[in-house]
Amino acid sequence: MEAVLLIGIQASGKTTFYLERFFRTHLRLNLDMLRTRRRERLLLAACLEAGQRFVVDNTNPTPADRARYIGPARDAHFTVIGYYLDVPAAEAVARNAGRPGKERVPERAIWATAARLEPPTREEGFDALYRLRPASDGWEVVPLE
Repeated sequence: MEAVLLIGIQASGKTTFYLERFFRTHLRLNLDMLRTRRRERLLLAACLEAGQRFVVDNTNPTPADRARYIGPARDAHFTVIGYYLDVPAAEAVARNAGRPGKERVPERAIWATAARLEPPTREEGFDALYRLRPASDGWEVVPLE
């Protein structure tokens, strides 16, 4: 049983990474899709109860944001893995500008999240933690100690 948290500002590539790596094996929890924390909590509880692998595809900028998933997942004996998408805000703003219509987020939201972003640490309860940076052939993945 595996819980995966994606961590990064808007337009950093979190959903793209999910689609490339986890689409066929893990259920996706995403506030853009679910719209409310209540719905998210219900789906998270269902995944934990059923032993369903899942990915949290939200910005998760602070340890407190991440704790709402890490604690319950560990309590349910899930392995918790984090992927920190380390993308500069200016690059995310440029990516966002290329998004169509409603997929585009306000630029100020990207800068605000970037200002709040605290890189994750293993001490938060991750069993494994990786930093991802865009590379010419996909992603450079580096384990974080």
